[in-house]
Amino acid sequence: MTLTDDQIERYARHLILKEIGGPGQQKLLKSKVLVIGAGGLGSPLLMYLAAAGVGTIGIIDHDSVDLSNLQRQIVHMTSAIGQDKVTSAKEMIKNINPDINVVTYHERLTDDNAEKIISEYDVVADGCDNFTTRFLVNDICIAQRKPLISGALSQFDGQLSTFKGYEDTQPCYRCLVPDHPKGILSCADAGILGAVAGVVGTMQAVEVLKELLNIGDSLAGKLVIYDSLSAASRTIKLPKDPGCKYCH
Repeated sequence: MTLTDDQIERYARHLILKEIGGPGQQKLLKSKVLVIGAGGLGSPLLMYLAAAGVGTIGIIDHDSVDLSNLQRQIVHMTSAIGQDKVTSAKEMIKNINPDINVVTYHERLTDDNAEKIISEYDVVADGCDNFTTRFLVNDICIAQRKPLISGALSQFDGQLSTFKGYEDTQPCYRCLVPDHPKGILSCADAGILGAVAGVVGTMQAVEVLKELLNIGDSLAGKLVIYDSLSAASRTIKLPKDPGCKYCH
């Protein structure tokens, strides 16, 4: 695969990085990433993956754009209110980088479709807002040996990790959250500072690109916790749970 003159100019700042260069950019252009959820996390994630030149981006979301989304879901414009989120996000991606192949799924990820959809991609980035979907994605990524970059938000905080539970020493998402936790409020009920979604979603994009390019230190086995009110983040070790029945 040879980069065109336009691509050389578009990705010039990647090409001069020794960790990426021409071969790395070509790898990105051949890569396929599935983003689950075109909301607060998915918005910056999708936009930065598109700008970086990830060749095929899949987006799955069953929802439509609502006025209350726009405070944090920056992939959607006011003119998109009432439109399917996947369609709105695709339009934005095409405006950012028309070379990207965008595959949309205007549906929920379920037991019936998840295996087939996830099998089409190299890396999965989860930005959904419910634990049922998180558990489903985790289990299938283990079975299909797909890296899973997962982000979560809560009011002024966020967390991020990469899960490779298919590896002998690496935890899966269920090592962190074995069962549905009690008393977790949605953004609609608890509220959220919109820019926090931008911080964590952008960090997700960085981790996806690192996995695709095989550069830097993976977040596998670690959890980043971000506190916006103190402008602080910390990274803690996340061990594999020897009693986890999903990644053993």
